[in-house]
Amino acid sequence: MIETVTVQDVEAARIALKGVARETPLRPARWLADKVGGPVDLKCENLQRAGSFKIRGAYTRMVRLSEEERARGVVAASAGNHAQGVALAASMLGISATVFMPVGAPLPKVAATRGYGAEIRFIGTAIDECLVAAQEFADETGAILIHPFDHKDIVAGQGTVGLEILEQRPDVKTIVVCTGGGGLLAGIAVAVKAVRPDVRIVGVQAAGAAAYPGSLAVHHPVSLASMSTMADGIAVGRPGDVPFALIDDLVDQVVVVDDETIARALVLTLERGKLVVEPAGAAGLAAVLDDPAAFEPPVVVVVSGGNVDPLLLLRVIRHGLAAAGRYSTLTVRMPDRPGSLASLLAALAAADANVVEVEHARADPKLHLDEVQIEVQVETRGPEHRDEVLARLAREGFHVTTG
Repeated sequence: MIETVTVQDVEAARIALKGVARETPLRPARWLADKVGGPVDLKCENLQRAGSFKIRGAYTRMVRLSEEERARGVVAASAGNHAQGVALAASMLGISATVFMPVGAPLPKVAATRGYGAEIRFIGTAIDECLVAAQEFADETGAILIHPFDHKDIVAGQGTVGLEILEQRPDVKTIVVCTGGGGLLAGIAVAVKAVRPDVRIVGVQAAGAAAYPGSLAVHHPVSLASMSTMADGIAVGRPGDVPFALIDDLVDQVVVVDDETIARALVLTLERGKLVVEPAGAAGLAAVLDDPAAFEPPVVVVVSGGNVDPLLLLRVIRHGLAAAGRYSTLTVRMPDRPGSLASLLAALAAADANVVEVEHARADPKLHLDEVQIEVQVETRGPEHRDEVLARLAREGFHVTTG
């Protein structure tokens, strides 16, 4: 039998979390409200302790362990946010913690997890491999596995986000939740639907790691053969049994978004919302950007975490700017003679495009002996301006490819 979760479980978790988890704020997103046609608020779990909602579920699970279980220690598997939540909860409760993380996990998440006192072991490249290793460690040592999403206490803890949303925005009509294994989405659905069954709840997955749509179609969890997304925090290959049963019953829809839209949403949240958000945390925002008319206001979008590697943030910002038509790489083949580069730069200046970087290539075997390939990175004001720049270069005889 799969354990279920009730709103009473969520309310009990809220009592247990008093003084532990922050009641994170709702912040209005007027830049999204204009598109939706009504109020849009961001539920800022990126401002939660340890940088994400995960402390809610991890502490709820661990505070209920017996003294004998606490003495055996805990083990977890995580790409970063659950690791930090478990490590922080363990340090607060005086429990030793071991965390299995994928090779290549974001360095700031690794450093923060260590900083909370957990022992880290690296294995594999995906959370599913880490889960297998964590379960084997639990079997061998007797440590208690703190699953990132597939346990009723975890789901109940995450559901406290839903209780806060109902208090902070009583007239909410739509709640949008980024989704990996499903613990956050399931918990919010339990909390909200018990009180306001009319509220539409939408889960959002990255297209490169979308296990829920196919699973919901057949009403049981189905594993993905492979995953590829920048949103590592929601890259989970198989829905959890506990959250899946709740989501199948309570959630109105699960949609998918691509990495380009996630990157664009992250840039807009940074630029317009003044919030640092990781790619997984921006998935809900990406869904609203994709199809604003599909979300009846007032809308609350859960921003689940802000633990992003600065190097990844640089790449995502550039990717997001490119997706928004504000940053382009232009490759131009032209005669290798004095004045060629100057003519190209003059054309770009006349089109009001800002040149960021220029590179020459002469050794490409595809080039003729008297040719040079110039790669120019330029800033533009948006898709229309980018198209104007390309059109001007074409009119002046430049052969341009974009990337």
